[in-house]
Amino acid sequence: MLNCCRKLYVLLFALMGVASTTFAQFNIRLRIISQPATHPLDSIFAAGNFNNWQPDKSAYCFFKTGTTAELQIKNLLAGIYEFKCTRGNWQKAAVAIDGGDIENHIIKLTADTTIDFSIAAWKDDFTLTLKKHTASVNIQLLDTAFDMPQLGSRRSVWIYLPPDYKKSNKKYPVLYMHDGQNIFDEYTSAFGEWGVDECIDSLIKMGSRACIVIGVENGSERMQEYNPYDLNDFEEGKGDRYIDFLVKTLKPFIDRHYRTLHSAENTLIAGSSMGGLISYYAMLKYPDVFGKGGIFSPAFWTAETIKNLTDSTGNKLHGKLFFYIGGLEGATYLNDMKEVVEIIGKKSDAMIYSIVDSAGRHNEETWRRWFTDFYKWIMANGFNNVIELEK
Repeated sequence: MLNCCRKLYVLLFALMGVASTTFAQFNIRLRIISQPATHPLDSIFAAGNFNNWQPDKSAYCFFKTGTTAELQIKNLLAGIYEFKCTRGNWQKAAVAIDGGDIENHIIKLTADTTIDFSIAAWKDDFTLTLKKHTASVNIQLLDTAFDMPQLGSRRSVWIYLPPDYKKSNKKYPVLYMHDGQNIFDEYTSAFGEWGVDECIDSLIKMGSRACIVIGVENGSERMQEYNPYDLNDFEEGKGDRYIDFLVKTLKPFIDRHYRTLHSAENTLIAGSSMGGLISYYAMLKYPDVFGKGGIFSPAFWTAETIKNLTDSTGNKLHGKLFFYIGGLEGATYLNDMKEVVEIIGKKSDAMIYSIVDSAGRHNEETWRRWFTDFYKWIMANGFNNVIELEK
């Protein structure tokens, strides 16, 4: 169906089968039946969408029973759950036997369930030399210690310049992205890269508008820096200071040193999970700075107040917002995003493209797959005919 209206509100179900939520509660019993002989004294934790992906929660620590290790997770609603195992942080996550990243374990919970699985190896037993650099020639490391005065910190910052940047005098839109080590280069990534540079290179060849991309590295306080609100498990939210850094320090620097288009229409922001949350918050806080956003798998569970803020300030949004979430991420995350999207739809004349991929997961591989759709739509000029799809 083609619709010539200015507002776009798309709910795309890429595959059928998003399960409906029920109120039945069940238990999961996780059993590690084999694991590496290294680190025998270290505790092992489960981190998943049942505990908001926290890698070191004591309530989700396995206990040893002979040759196995077990964990009981009680009173979960029926639904789809994903998890990985760690030894207390994501640098010590379970990986494949060759050190490569592994998919999340998936549980479709409809009854009390026992899952037996093995851990082949640990990430920290491999060195970065096993990874290869995949960044294109259009990527530069802008600074290994860019000053962040608002946070009292320094961080690596990468920049992608379009292939024709040096050969032209054109000015370009700018896309600001978080978790910068994960968007361009496998070598620096934690769980795989987005392939943003290769994606944009290809789309430019097919006629898409070119764009500069800035990737800001995350730090040890990622949960705080990407959250504008205080959260019990992570103390003070520093999201306001982080966004002020982008707006008052980083953007002016980029605009001074590179040929950029300064307007809100040409200033984009995007990220996933906590990065999705802070991208959306940035648009609410600075609607005159950020006119377009990519909100992938937003961690709205850490910021319930974001719904109230959307209700009170959503009328200031006038640009484009691309929302994505995977059906395998869990009903709570899905419903949180839908609630926010519905509020914007009522309060704002912004164009909204909201995707629910029933087979989608909470990982870089999935975000990489949907980045193409995000970029093509977000960079399209004007407010042309729109397609509303449900299949």
